[in-house]
Amino acid sequence: MKQSGIDYEAVFQALPGSVALLTTDLVFADANEDFLRMSGRTREQVVGRYLFDVFPDNPGDPTATGMRNLQASLMRVVADGERDTMALQRYDVEYPDRPGRWEKRYWSPVNAPVLGPDGEVALLLHRVEEVTELLRARDRSDGGDRARVLEAELYTRARELQEVNERLRRAHAREREVALILQAAMLPEPVALAHHRAAVRYRPAVGTLNVCGDWYDLAELPGDRIAVAVGDVVGHGLPAAGVMGQLRSALSAAVRVADGPATALEALGLYSRDVEGAESSTAVQAVVDCPNRTLTYSSAGHPPPALLHADGTVEFLDQATDPPLGARPEHTRRPEAETAFTEGSTLVLYTDGLIERRGEDIDTGLQRLADCLTRHCSADAETLADALLAEMIPPAGNTDDTALVIFRL
Repeated sequence: MKQSGIDYEAVFQALPGSVALLTTDLVFADANEDFLRMSGRTREQVVGRYLFDVFPDNPGDPTATGMRNLQASLMRVVADGERDTMALQRYDVEYPDRPGRWEKRYWSPVNAPVLGPDGEVALLLHRVEEVTELLRARDRSDGGDRARVLEAELYTRARELQEVNERLRRAHAREREVALILQAAMLPEPVALAHHRAAVRYRPAVGTLNVCGDWYDLAELPGDRIAVAVGDVVGHGLPAAGVMGQLRSALSAAVRVADGPATALEALGLYSRDVEGAESSTAVQAVVDCPNRTLTYSSAGHPPPALLHADGTVEFLDQATDPPLGARPEHTRRPEAETAFTEGSTLVLYTDGLIERRGEDIDTGLQRLADCLTRHCSADAETLADALLAEMIPPAGNTDDTALVIFRL
């Protein structure tokens, strides 16, 4: 702000409209002059206070739902990071100087996220336009009949829209629950892998439908080799869960007969062309050769695995990266790379929900991951998995699901 020479505090106060800033806990951080004037409140009565302590619903009117609807909208913005334009709402506002006296008023609100440096929602911008006077003016100009009909129609349509939205949210919630159950059945806990220790995690997104595209797989191969893979399907909900199951099973079968990770991903890419919804899915396959202490890998558009060495240094395995599945019109051999490891190293595979944040370069997320791995380099697989989720995913949850595999070498 200093570099631009613009006083954004002054700009905020001069905005031609009623605007307030709220924390994600719905406490007023600030309000411009138009908002204070419109609401009939002073700055001291608003800033630092919980939204619904300042503007509660009318306790004497059981049909008053304006503030409850506003709360639901604001929490959706916190969870999804997307702007929400509300239908016309009726808010009964208590006279500041006459406790217990309420005035019926109508508002048209828009709630938008303000993102912080980490790409997560830091504040909520609540802009409201009052239309009460418009209805009153029409009431005065035509004797009231037309205005009252318009008022009743607007309110009825708003209530109908809210009921439709509520039904959709319940339907989406049911779909999310079914998709998570389906995914849990297809992503079992790993069986014991010889003398190795592995930990897996799946963390669903906080959004209603943004779940069930991520997967992982571990398998024992002949010659004391271990295959480890993760993948991410474009799309969400039940369709993504179905595609995820098909791709996971296909790659798990392919790596058992292929001569390396690249060949397995080539087979998966060919298979994905016949699976609706599999286009542009990503995956990474690694094969650990335990006797020779080498790790071979290939990636189809997926974030690079991390190799945490015993001394705490982190190496990202990014020397065999190719486009996502089905991205090329013609079949082309995929690249493959090999690296050595020492006993006590750790292989970490993950999906983009662990590192990516809205408005942030991916290199920032990768560096955050490397720093976290270094801090916990001596932890066992289970402890390291928990630490990564605790430190890498925002406290309020993520807008994308996350799969994670920790494999001690």
